[in-house]
Amino acid sequence: MNGNAKDLRTPLKRARGLGSAKDGTHHFIWQRITALATGLSGLWLLGMVLSLRTADYTVVHALVADPVNATVLVAFLLGMFWHAKLGLQVIIEDYVHTPLTGAVAQLAVLFICALAAIASVLAVLRIALGS
Repeated sequence: MNGNAKDLRTPLKRARGLGSAKDGTHHFIWQRITALATGLSGLWLLGMVLSLRTADYTVVHALVADPVNATVLVAFLLGMFWHAKLGLQVIIEDYVHTPLTGAVAQLAVLFICALAAIASVLAVLRIALGS
């Protein structure tokens, strides 16, 4: 059954004391949702960028200022940074074994992704709102 002959517990009984396994599904679902949103909006933006190969600054500025394109760009940015945060969180949880280092790394990822998302969205809004 196992290497310890004195331990007569079943594998299920040994696994029950290891904590809850209910939180991973929520994280998994959000990773897939953000991946799908980023992929779909990324395809839209890829088509937009490919159509702008020979465009000048004013054409690109006008295209980004369009409300539909600005909305898709903001959705892409938010989805991308949220997906990056979720992915880096999993990597830190799996490979950083020191609790303090893990907590500091998780906070750093959270703040960096939040700051980058805020700066990116503000840049798009500044173009879209014309200031």
